[in-house]
Amino acid sequence: MINFNRRTKIYVNKSPTDMRESYDGLFNRAKNVLRKDPFSGHLFLFINKKRSSCKCLYYDGTGLVIISKRLEKGLFSRINPRYKKEIILTQAEFSLFFEGTDLNKRFVESPAEIRKYTTKSNA
Repeated sequence: MINFNRRTKIYVNKSPTDMRESYDGLFNRAKNVLRKDPFSGHLFLFINKKRSSCKCLYYDGTGLVIISKRLEKGLFSRINPRYKKEIILTQAEFSLFFEGTDLNKRFVESPAEIRKYTTKSNA
């Protein structure tokens, strides 16, 4: 499986990804959309539009690895596409996300984000 260490980062692609993409497609997304080195040893997380499936791309030192999961029940947590900064999950957050736990509190309902978008919509 994946050998995480404390330096391993989990980068999230905020835009929906076609789950038919494989090594080359996900490699290009990591490189061109996320602007990260796919050979860095970090994990790259891609989610489909319906949020029922996700794929992870990871380089283990010998080759690229894809981990794929489709939830039988429920959806993966929503990732706020309006969040301006890059989204990097901790290993604990990734584990919870991968199990289907709701992480919306971190990205969608944070007080700063709520204030920011409610003041714009009220103006």
